[in-house]
Amino acid sequence: MLISILPSLLRLAPWAAVAAALLFCAVPLAAQPMGAPPGMAGGLATAVGVITMETQQVPFATTVPGRAVAYEQVDIRPRVGGIVSEIVYPPGRPVAVGDVLFRIEDRTYRAEVAAAKAEVALAEASVSTAQDTLARYEKLVGIGVTAEELATARVSLLQAEADLSAAEAALQVAELDLDRTEIKSPIAGFPEVPTVSVGALVTENQTDALTTITRIDAGSLRVGAGVDIRLELETGEAYAGQGKMVSPGASVSTTTGTTEIRLQFDNPERRILPGQFLRVDIVLGTTEAILVPQGATARAASGELTAFVAVDGKAEQRILTEQGSYQNAWIVTEGIAAGEALIVDGLLNLGDGAAVATVPVTISADGVVTETAPAATMDGG
Repeated sequence: MLISILPSLLRLAPWAAVAAALLFCAVPLAAQPMGAPPGMAGGLATAVGVITMETQQVPFATTVPGRAVAYEQVDIRPRVGGIVSEIVYPPGRPVAVGDVLFRIEDRTYRAEVAAAKAEVALAEASVSTAQDTLARYEKLVGIGVTAEELATARVSLLQAEADLSAAEAALQVAELDLDRTEIKSPIAGFPEVPTVSVGALVTENQTDALTTITRIDAGSLRVGAGVDIRLELETGEAYAGQGKMVSPGASVSTTTGTTEIRLQFDNPERRILPGQFLRVDIVLGTTEAILVPQGATARAASGELTAFVAVDGKAEQRILTEQGSYQNAWIVTEGIAAGEALIVDGLLNLGDGAAVATVPVTISADGVVTETAPAATMDGG
């Protein structure tokens, strides 16, 4: 048996920020301060542990504090009347600009286009006849055709040309109405569940919207092949079944700060009951970013996030742009690039421009720094 659950208190979060992020522990590389490597006169270089930065695919999940408003939101209404013959878009999937959402039965509109084309053809024939008549009268004026008849022929041509213009305009309107029987999305975004079903009668510019499309920008988010949806029962036990999204949340309540998302799970054992409290984890996709360990960073008095990078044997302080956190790291989009050496150990009293000797290190899952090679002179770049 399939049942739908409606997590009305699921909060959206662009970066799956973990409420209790692990505290990064910068453990010294050795019990005694490291001396300067050979070739470094005076012992002025500070030994520092570094890791090489790499871009990673960071999960994008639906948990977020705060409130957001849609960048774009459009109510979809029909511009012509008729019977809804097809609902094209699948619930729960994004649509692009120009995607067909609904189709209205179009036989009447096709007939009107055919009639308008016939009117254009008739008007073109009248123009051709009036042109021939005027040309003939111009040759016979004074020898069988009076000036008044010539003037009448000219007026008849102008009238025929005006009738042709009107017929062509009527054809354009008919073709537009036919085209509008396919209701298309004007923006890219997520459409809500349709408010009508196939067979419903709709009218031109009616008050009730057929659906609403909301654009939710997610920067460099790359939607995964499938949405990962996991369920946790009120007992804390993980539910074995994999869920699917029926309708995504496209707006957030300004009073409760929550969004309504409809999900569906197989429920053969009837372990999920209506009204049961549940927790849902949804990973929508990934975004490409660099993960910088939180313990290697500091906050300036202005609130800016900073870190040190080893460049050409010197410590260079950088201002980082972060977009939330993931586990024990900041999700950094600017300020440091892949391949650069981030200083994660030996940060005590380290200043911008200080001479450093880099030592490769690794960081365990719990934030412990471990030296990967004997201390030696390395190019800090």
